[in-house]
Amino acid sequence: MLWLDFETRSRCDLKTHGVYNYSLDASTDVLCMSYAFNDDEVRTWTPDQPFPEDVRQYKGQIRAHNAAFERLVLWHILAIPFKLEQFYCTATQARANCLPGSLEDIGRAISSTMKKDHRGNQLIRLLSIPRADGSFNDDPTLMAEMIAYCEQDVRAMRAVSKAMRDLDDDELRDYHINERINDRGVLVDKALCDAAVRYASAELEEIQQIVAEVTKGEITSVRSPKMRQWVWDRVGPEAQKMMTLYKDGEAKQSIDKTVRANLLAMNDPDQVPPDVEEVIQCADDLWASSVAKFSRLAALADEDDHRVRGAFVFAGGSATGRASSYGAQVHNFTRKCAKEPDEVRQAMVRGHAIVPKYGKRVTDVLKGMLRPALLPAEGKSFVVADYASIEARVTPWLSNSPQGDAKLELFTTGKDVYKVNAAATFRVPYDEVTDDQRQIGKVQELALGFSGGIGAFAAMGRAYGIVLPESDARRMVDGWRRANPWAMTYWQSLESAYMRALRNKNHPIEVGRVTYLFDGTHLWYALPSGRVLCYPYARVEGDQVTYLKAAWKPAQDAKEWPRARLWRGLACENITQATANDLLRYALRQVDAVLHVHDEIVLETDLPDAAALELQRAMTIPPNWAGGLPLKAEVKIMRRYNK
Repeated sequence: MLWLDFETRSRCDLKTHGVYNYSLDASTDVLCMSYAFNDDEVRTWTPDQPFPEDVRQYKGQIRAHNAAFERLVLWHILAIPFKLEQFYCTATQARANCLPGSLEDIGRAISSTMKKDHRGNQLIRLLSIPRADGSFNDDPTLMAEMIAYCEQDVRAMRAVSKAMRDLDDDELRDYHINERINDRGVLVDKALCDAAVRYASAELEEIQQIVAEVTKGEITSVRSPKMRQWVWDRVGPEAQKMMTLYKDGEAKQSIDKTVRANLLAMNDPDQVPPDVEEVIQCADDLWASSVAKFSRLAALADEDDHRVRGAFVFAGGSATGRASSYGAQVHNFTRKCAKEPDEVRQAMVRGHAIVPKYGKRVTDVLKGMLRPALLPAEGKSFVVADYASIEARVTPWLSNSPQGDAKLELFTTGKDVYKVNAAATFRVPYDEVTDDQRQIGKVQELALGFSGGIGAFAAMGRAYGIVLPESDARRMVDGWRRANPWAMTYWQSLESAYMRALRNKNHPIEVGRVTYLFDGTHLWYALPSGRVLCYPYARVEGDQVTYLKAAWKPAQDAKEWPRARLWRGLACENITQATANDLLRYALRQVDAVLHVHDEIVLETDLPDAAALELQRAMTIPPNWAGGLPLKAEVKIMRRYNK
């Protein structure tokens, strides 16, 4: 086994050169390469020496932290053609074990004695970033420090990797598939991105002017903390409840993204007066990330072929193994798209007015053009397939119960599950369910499958324009649970199973199609696919179960990594989403994708009809471990990425 770490510098801005960056070119210089075979001492190569032949000729596994960077340096800077399958990413290994992805954070989370050296960031600023005149600092003392830092990274990486469960064969294969997708990239409409940024500048001035006028000069910027207080002083008591968040038992006012969405959805002038609503809408527009995404897409697009590469972080969602996005952040693109994207694109590139013809606000139009900013190469089409109601299918299947099978039968026979929910809630025959009642049935299905209650229904309802009194919301919750009698039993069984596992070390506890096991340190759970995930450093504290939460960051002086509470709804959600991700991974092994977003796969092809059939087969014929799970995928052929 070869452990490897590079330090480089570039004549370009290093902010554009990251872990998953694909802009490495002749402007990138290698400062040093530290490496070690197996448990041998760490050695370092610098470019003034002949490249070590034992590394050049190596045929075994190469481990590196965020290994895409080392792979690209070897391929494109040093022109050494190692095979993709030789590379093993220890950051991916950490995330697959539900731990933080950065080398520094892993060491801190598991209390390893081999922690990352904080001096590294200072050395990179001193040696790797060009000075104002374009020259570099070549101080030999600093360079010696950089080599020592690089060597320590190899030792730390090796120590933490050995302290974790290894990736299994399927996980490693899926990681390599993810890297091929990253290498393939997707074409960006750079002219559209540049036009969007120009419109955004005009919108910013408009927003600030509106805020100043509406507030009579009290607020000149919605980024000001004064805006939150201004809103609080003018909304009703129900709206103030929505603005109140609790952390560590302390109540705090908030005007974050979720709060803004809830306030705008109230549609009640007694709670949110029109002038306040307009200021909140302005804040939402200003803080919308669509402009930043357009700018980022344009910056990341390759100068030669305008393709963005390296967009996906494998197992980025450490709790479930789902992928996340880097750079382009396609997972955060809004689902809403322009109805006629080519027409809107033409107007934007030509600098024509885009409101009110294509939307009420410039920001609304821009959000609708984020997905269409990705397009297939000339002469090709996108084939896009999305799993239908995947979580609503997977959750009852995982319960492995007769009542869960009855829910699955609805999908098999083609019955409308939203109408089934509504019929049980409103106690009317299935065929007499109205459109409004069906809409409530849809909100029920989306909000309540993971042990959600009144709060979950109310939050989801507001997103769909449904605001009900608490007594009616309770009816909706009770109605869904009547229509889904398998759910309560399954949630309770999950809670009982992981509690029993924690109290019976090394004794596997089966529940539905999942098995829990506590090894004395971590609470593991095995999915039907055979993949395992865990709640790291789980323990029982009073009547609660807590575990290390990888996505949270500790304070600098914290003695322990932040912990979260495990409860039955979270356990159900994690298992469902992880299993849905296993289905997506299985399908990705059978096709050559350019994108995969949540439960959606995108192909780029010059034979769209044949590719559509292939993709539908890959997504709807379940793997051997998913027998009895009815799958459905909606397939479309597109000229631009859309919904």
